Formats: sequence, C-alpha cells, structure tokens
Amino acid sequence: MGVPAAPLGDLAAAIGLRPDDETLAVALTHSSYAAEHHIRSNERLEFLGDAVVGLIIAERSYRELDMPEGGLAQVRQATVSSTALASASRDLGIDAALRLGRGEEASGGRAKDSVLADAYEAVVAAVYLDGGLDAARRVVLSSLDERFLTEAAHPGASDVKSRLQEWSEATGRGTPVYEVQSSGPSHEQRFIATVCFEDRVAGTGEGSSKKAAELEAARAAWEDRDA
Repeated sequence: MGVPAAPLGDLAAAIGLRPDDETLAVALTHSSYAAEHHIRSNERLEFLGDAVVGLIIAERSYRELDMPEGGLAQVRQATVSSTALASASRDLGIDAALRLGRGEEASGGRAKDSVLADAYEAVVAAVYLDGGLDAARRVVLSSLDERFLTEAAHPGASDVKSRLQEWSEATGRGTPVYEVQSSGPSHEQRFIATVCFEDRVAGTGEGSSKKAAELEAARAAWEDRDA
C-alpha cells in the first residue's frame, strides 16, 4: 500500500515538492513499512533533518533574541522537542501521508509523537536536499513559528512543566492537573493557577496570562517537590 493520493498531494503542496518526489516517498516511509516491503526507511533522512531543523531554529534564536547562551539553548530545545515537531507534523499533514507497517498502524503509530517528530525531520531533509537551506528554512520557520514565539516569550516554560510531569509520573503521583482562575477587568486580568497531584495542591502561581500563571505554579511545585 502506498501513500494515499490526497494527503500526499496536500503535503507536497505545503512543502513545495512534487507528489512523486522519490526522496519525499522515502521520508514518509517508517521503518516498519520498509521492513515489510524491503525498501529504504526514513531513518537516514531523519538524521540529516535533525541537524537542519536544529540549525535553522538556532539561527533564528541568535538573530532575533537578545538572550544569553542558556536562554537561547532553552528556546531552541523546546522549539525542536518531540512534542513540538509532532504538532508541526500534524499541521502539515505528515501524519495522514505516512507509510506504516501493519503492526505499527494497528498500535496507533500514526498518532505517536515520536513517529511524527522523526517523520517531520525526514521531510525537512527531503526539502533541504531538493531546494537547499532556503527551502528548508521556509518550511521550518512557518511550521514552527507559533511554538518559537511562545518559547521566546517564556524561555524554559515548557521545560519546567515537562520536567514536573516526568517526575510526578515516575514517582507514582500521576499527571499534574492545572486549574486556573481569573480576576479583574478584561483589560488587566490576573490569573491564579494551581497544580495538583492526587487531588493535593502542589504549587500555586500568579501571572498576567494563563500560561504565565501555570508556569509559576509548575515552578513552585518543582522547587517544593522533595518537601
């Protein structure tokens, strides 16, 4: 079974490649499908795409953000995280165009962040090989723009929340649950967030936006996690 024509055509148009581009076909070939059909998988392209995506986001961070090295690294790392790349992959329609083996398809591989993030990197590599760095830059900057701007406004926000979730789940506390309340007139609202584990408040935070309040709550919980 090949790539469905409609999803493939939509994806190709979005990234500026032909639907019949051979490298794009490889980029959309998961190792499970490759093993079943004895063809090449997207793993080598993923390796190249990882470097290309990282370079493009590092370059944008350097050019646009007046931050020390640590802040730039936080923005880059969060922007190219598996979660971020998987989201961009879905937005581009890569999930619908992927070629998966029967077992991977049956196990929900088309929805897995790890599979979609790898495919995103492989597709970027295909664009890079066809049109060079400028072509790859257009795809990466457009598909990751919203995530980049969010991370640039709150460096480390995604990092501390993800670290808190990893720790809470690893220690049997479950997934953190955030609750946010607002107060004040619409033009100067304040938000107060709480984060809970097992129905127990683990941290509170306040900010001028929901995201900022949740970040402060996560930081409070993280700093108090061993108390």
